[in-house]
Parts: sequence; structure tokens; C-alpha cells
Amino acid sequence: MFRYYLLIVFILLTGAARLCAQDSIPPPSSKDTTKTDSVAVTRVVKAADSISKKAVQDTASHKWSPARKAAILSAILPGAGQAYNKKYWKMPIVYGALAIPVYTFTDNLKWFQRTRYAYNVLARKDTGNYKNVYAPLQPFVEAGDLSGLQNYRGEFRKNVDYSVLAFLILWGLNVVDAAVDGHLKNFNVTDDLSIQFKPGFSPMANTAGLSLVFDIRKNQSYRPLSAP
Repeated sequence: MFRYYLLIVFILLTGAARLCAQDSIPPPSSKDTTKTDSVAVTRVVKAADSISKKAVQDTASHKWSPARKAAILSAILPGAGQAYNKKYWKMPIVYGALAIPVYTFTDNLKWFQRTRYAYNVLARKDTGNYKNVYAPLQPFVEAGDLSGLQNYRGEFRKNVDYSVLAFLILWGLNVVDAAVDGHLKNFNVTDDLSIQFKPGFSPMANTAGLSLVFDIRKNQSYRPLSAP
């Protein structure tokens, strides 16, 4: 019986000790909460800064180069890329080169239309419109030379196609020229890269002469060593 009393007392004392221990644990203070919030805010700010820096870097990496800008401008308007590269003296060359296929295109197109009309008039034997045929082509109509008109029509049609092709090629060369100048826009040409003629002695030929020197070294400044 006495053992049971001791067991009950031990259980009661153990429960009381547990209750005291729970009561002794302090609740989280407002300072700890504030500290946790400040740490979270700091992490959020750092994350936002890193995201903004990354966005700026991505924008800088996607920035168009001068070559790409010049090429796009010349593709839109011939000579615009040369103007962007400040090579204004090339603009008349570009427009002069493009004017040649434009002229040949319009001239051959006129002759193609004239020969086609004369061919159709002769093929239908529309004698009432013989007088409307272009004067240099009327002898073909009067002579009934249908094959001659057909050959002329084919030649002029071919020249029209060639003019269009030449125009497109010159337009493309205009874009390429602008892109190349754009690449060389920031190229620094200094005395580090030079070609010079210098007198010298050739040990192989055992003679003195004039040598061609291609110098690609960077200029370096040398200071004389001071005496100890």
C-alpha cells in the first residue's frame, strides 16, 4: 500500500515539474518578430536588386550593334546605313548604282509593251490598229514578220528580269557595305599597326638594302633605370 502512495506522489511531482517547465518558456517577443521581418525584407530587397541587375544586363546584351543598325537602315532605305556610319560620300555612289538598273528596267519594260502590242496586232491581223503600232516596229507589222516581233518581245522581257535581278543584287551590296562599315566604326587605327620602310642589313644576302617592316606591336613607354 505504501508503494502505491509513493507511486502516486511521484506521478504528481512529475506532472507539476512539466507544468512549471512549460510556464517558464517565454513567449516570442516582439523584438524577435521584428528581427525576422527585417531579415525577410532584406532578402526580398536583395532578390529584387539581383533581378533588376539581371534585367539590365540582358537589355545590354540584346542591344543592337552599329553593324546591325546600319544593315537594317540600308535594307529599309538605301544609303541610310552609310549616313548612319557618317560615310556620306558613299550615298551618291549607292543611288547612282541603283539608278542604272532602274533606268534599264523602265526602258526595257516600255519596249516589251510596245513589241507585245505590235505582236498582238499582227497576230490578230487587226489592220485598223497598224497605225497605232510604235513607229520603229511598223516595218515588222507591214512585212508580217511575226517571229521577229516574238524574238524582240522575248529579249525585252528577259532584260526586264535581268534589271530586277541587278537591282536586288546592288541593294544587297548596299546592305553589306553598311554592315562592314558598322563593324569598322569603332575600330581603332593607331600607330600600333603600321607599315614602314627602313634601311637595314640582310645577314642572309650579306648586303644592305631597304626592308619593309609591318609593325603590330603596341607602343610601350620605357623609363630609364635610375642609378642606385
